[in-house]
Amino acid sequence: AVQPKSKKTLAKSGVKNIVVVEGVRIPFLQSGTSYADLMPHDLARAALQGLLNRTSVPRDVVDYIVYGTVIQEVKTSNVAREAALGAGFSDKTPAHTVTMACISSNQAMTTGVGMIAAGQCDVVVAGGVELMSDVPIRHSRKMRKTMLTLNRAKTLGQKLSLISKIRPNYFAPELPAVAEFSTSETMGHSADRLAAAFAISRLEQDEYALRSHTLAKKAQDGGLLLDVVPFKVPGKDTVTKDNGIRPSSMEQMGKLKPAFVKPYGTVTAANSSFLTDGASAMLIMSEEKALAMGYKPKAYLRDFVYVSQDPKDQLLLGPTYATPKVLEKAGLTMADIDVFEFHEAFAGQILANLKAMDSDWFAQNYMGRKSKVGAPPLEKFNTWGGSLSLGHPFGATGCRLVITAAHRLKKEGGQYGLVAACAAGGQVLMILVLFPPE
Repeated sequence: AVQPKSKKTLAKSGVKNIVVVEGVRIPFLQSGTSYADLMPHDLARAALQGLLNRTSVPRDVVDYIVYGTVIQEVKTSNVAREAALGAGFSDKTPAHTVTMACISSNQAMTTGVGMIAAGQCDVVVAGGVELMSDVPIRHSRKMRKTMLTLNRAKTLGQKLSLISKIRPNYFAPELPAVAEFSTSETMGHSADRLAAAFAISRLEQDEYALRSHTLAKKAQDGGLLLDVVPFKVPGKDTVTKDNGIRPSSMEQMGKLKPAFVKPYGTVTAANSSFLTDGASAMLIMSEEKALAMGYKPKAYLRDFVYVSQDPKDQLLLGPTYATPKVLEKAGLTMADIDVFEFHEAFAGQILANLKAMDSDWFAQNYMGRKSKVGAPPLEKFNTWGGSLSLGHPFGATGCRLVITAAHRLKKEGGQYGLVAACAAGGQVLMILVLFPPE
């Protein structure tokens, strides 16, 4: 296992080192803005082209491409394949798409890690995409059934008979589900209950959200968001930066009404991540292959764990459960971690996890542990902003978290980074990122 504070221990006996060569993303934009007229594969293609431009990696060197997405465009259900072909990859390069809610690109990434570790590939591109500006809206089931039956009708009489049975309520559309299928509860409602359970006030949530936007603005203005690549939107101007970063004031944020639990809830539009369009892409290789091609790895992808728990009361508490598991797996403690990058679905979700991680009572009563793992210090936590400010294209966020951790480790002189993201279904991915020693 990796030894605490060892700046040179990277290899595990018999385990292939897997590295991130580069990671990029097109700017994350609020839905309904500059990407509104595009399709998901357009965004994914732009991210892939940005990665190729940044790395100059020959397309034929890539063995496999994996992409994550959540709300699939039915015309391009395997968006990885369509985006790859559009970006000029060979039709001989396999590609598939995965979905795991908000950790879809995390799953794409670890799928690539597994393929390289198994010796099936040397070079994998992983990424994710989401276009919330245009989501599939279906006819009602009654209408779909009628239309399918109508398509099989052979005579005019049969067709007229079916048409006569159509009622006004058949035309009511079905929107993509915004609720947990198993609980019928929206994630925002769960976040509100979680904040209440951990006594997280509206003030605390707004303060944390303001912190996220303020830090993101500082990072953007300081040129620290190195993963962002420009995207010339067809028929429009070139987009060069995220457009959801908007530091406000506590007074303005305090005027917003509860978004989910009305009228007494504490989760609002200001302290929640917003609907976002965007795509990311990451070049992953075996260390041996990267060095042979002359690349200096940005980071090593090491121990990771997927954890699941109750999708109702503990929907967003995954990071608390995953943290001790990945640390024990790596032989590290919280004190050894230099950089924390956690997905910010809601400010209340982040603050509830920090409280749970710092609670002996929670560890003993819910996790079967003798003592708490401890909360990450805020001076190491999401210091370049997070999903609340940068945006959260569901399928693309995971890659952003990892490459941000790698850039922060380099900038801050750290060695170990911990990346976590919770997802619908009560699931979470946590991965340890190591910065290569000089």
